[in-house]
Amino acid sequence: MNNGLNAQSDPTVQPVPASVVEAVDAADVTLSNPKWAVIALGANLGNRLETLQGAIDALGDTPGLRVKAVSTVYETEPWGVAPGSQPSYFNAVIAVKTTLPPSSLLERGHAIEEAFDRVREERWGPRTIDVDIVAYADVVSDDPVLTLPHPRAHQRAFVLAPWHDIDPEAQIPGHGPVATLLTEIGLTGVTPRPDLELRLPE
Repeated sequence: MNNGLNAQSDPTVQPVPASVVEAVDAADVTLSNPKWAVIALGANLGNRLETLQGAIDALGDTPGLRVKAVSTVYETEPWGVAPGSQPSYFNAVIAVKTTLPPSSLLERGHAIEEAFDRVREERWGPRTIDVDIVAYADVVSDDPVLTLPHPRAHQRAFVLAPWHDIDPEAQIPGHGPVATLLTEIGLTGVTPRPDLELRLPE
């Protein structure tokens, strides 16, 4: 005895139109589509190279984030302080693809700084590690918690030079090509260190 209709002949079961499937798939891609972000790293206390690599590895371990490019290391005189009053910095820039929103990426950066005992006692003070979001996709925001792009990135050769290394065609929204900005300000006080190497997370 057949107590129900075969699913094939059930008039309430209709094939899903291809256009609907495509729309759902497109929405899913949009929701999960990772964004490019650029992160600047700097350290002038402790084992600077080891700390930079540790920060890169920690970012690489972050769910929803993949480190895609790592720049050359640059040695830089400290910004905004008297010459010789602090050790020099090692700086680098990485490019990541992430599904994290900017606010969550910022929280992750702060957590990494805290893990490496970053102390925020004075502006321009020495630090074990600095993790700065320089740009996130084409987002432009004047949110004081996270201004995008970074409000001083276009003025800093220690950001522009390593960024140019990994993306010669990069642009800073509202300021223009990184290559042009770097040519305008020059490399005074910023020295490439090809003898030092940072690697992508394993």
